Amino acid sequence: MAEYDLTTRLGEYLDRHLVFPLLEFLSVKELYDDKEMLKGKLDLLSNTNMVDFAMDVHQNLYPDQQVPTVLKDKRGQVVNELKTLQAATDVITKIFEDPEVARTIQNRDGRQLCDFLYQEKGFRPDMVETLYNYAKFQYECGNYSGAAEYLYFVRALLAPNDKNFMNALWGKLASEILMQNWDVALEDLNRLKDIIDHNTFAGDLQLLQQRTWLIHWSLFVFFNHAKGRDTIIDMFLYEPSYLNAIQTMCPHILRYLTTAVVTNKGRWRGCMKDLVKIIQHESYTYKDPITEFIECLYVHFDFDGAQKKLRDCETVLSNDFFLVACLDDFIENARLLIFETFCRIHECISIGMLAEKLNMAPDDAEKWIVNLIRNARLDAKIDSKLGHVVMGTQAVSPYQQIIEKTKNLAFRSQVIAQNVEKKLGHSKQEVNQWGMQE
Repeated sequence: MAEYDLTTRLGEYLDRHLVFPLLEFLSVKELYDDKEMLKGKLDLLSNTNMVDFAMDVHQNLYPDQQVPTVLKDKRGQVVNELKTLQAATDVITKIFEDPEVARTIQNRDGRQLCDFLYQEKGFRPDMVETLYNYAKFQYECGNYSGAAEYLYFVRALLAPNDKNFMNALWGKLASEILMQNWDVALEDLNRLKDIIDHNTFAGDLQLLQQRTWLIHWSLFVFFNHAKGRDTIIDMFLYEPSYLNAIQTMCPHILRYLTTAVVTNKGRWRGCMKDLVKIIQHESYTYKDPITEFIECLYVHFDFDGAQKKLRDCETVLSNDFFLVACLDDFIENARLLIFETFCRIHECISIGMLAEKLNMAPDDAEKWIVNLIRNARLDAKIDSKLGHVVMGTQAVSPYQQIIEKTKNLAFRSQVIAQNVEKKLGHSKQEVNQWGMQE
């Protein structure tokens, strides 16, 4: 179902190296012509140093042609440049291999670390840029582990106002994502987010662009990290600056936010109403079967429409790079949402009708309901003779109502406090003063 493929939209806000996994996924799914996919890969590789990879792709795309001279020449240039950069960084890498330096990097801030390296190890300011260039070159060659290692040192040494500081943070995050180090990637993501959110010098448009990029890059982390589906809800739905970025620049991200909410049972009560409002509000700019499923169920109470959209959701999820692993959880939880919503309206329900609404066989539907009752998630009884489900009454206590209404109060208060602090300019005091002196 190529009409719902978001790769083109997502690719606008991703580094070209991050697009490669998406193209590999599409190739496996065979949503597009194989030759077109190979041309896309070759185009992406044209501005990188992964020349051997480009040669392989060219050979697959044009098996009856020789490898272009341009690629052969470029390979020689890359090898020569690599040798030059390696020679320039040999002295620097030896310094960082010193155990004393490694301990210092972990225990001191940037100013103290620079003073120590300059005074004790013969380090020079120009070495930082040399190390940055080498890390960037390694990244362009596809050596992400080497790039991440060197960018770790660069990040510790650069002042926050240096021209390469933000690039080093983005490069470190991309390297960790491509190596699938999700714990480290989440730490780098949060560090980058904190710097963007407390940047009082950038203009509103620049901050909006940076947040839009961060939203897209974060999808790799959130849908692979164990805590990702909670974090994506907090960031995308309850942080106004990021919700504003989604609504302004990339409403297609609602697909991923909706999937995170549906697959996170513990957040249904607190989040579903807020999610429905956003989906309703943005339905004129973006909609797909996943957002339309929620709209059918909670806005129109159209159970037949929700059932049809659920079938389409299965196709969309199975062909989405980020969501394919959520397929089983989504279908299971979506059926539960249909069932719960249907049960709020009816006291006695035919199992046959319910099976039809859930797109299940009657026997499977009955077993599914029995399991819900057995696990104490449903107050109901089954009348096997009549083939009915009789719902119990579920009165919510005032105590529980107060808990549900105030659950997100602390988080929202924190967001308000941060916004007030930012407007008062308190965050200016948090900038490293040593970086301002240069």
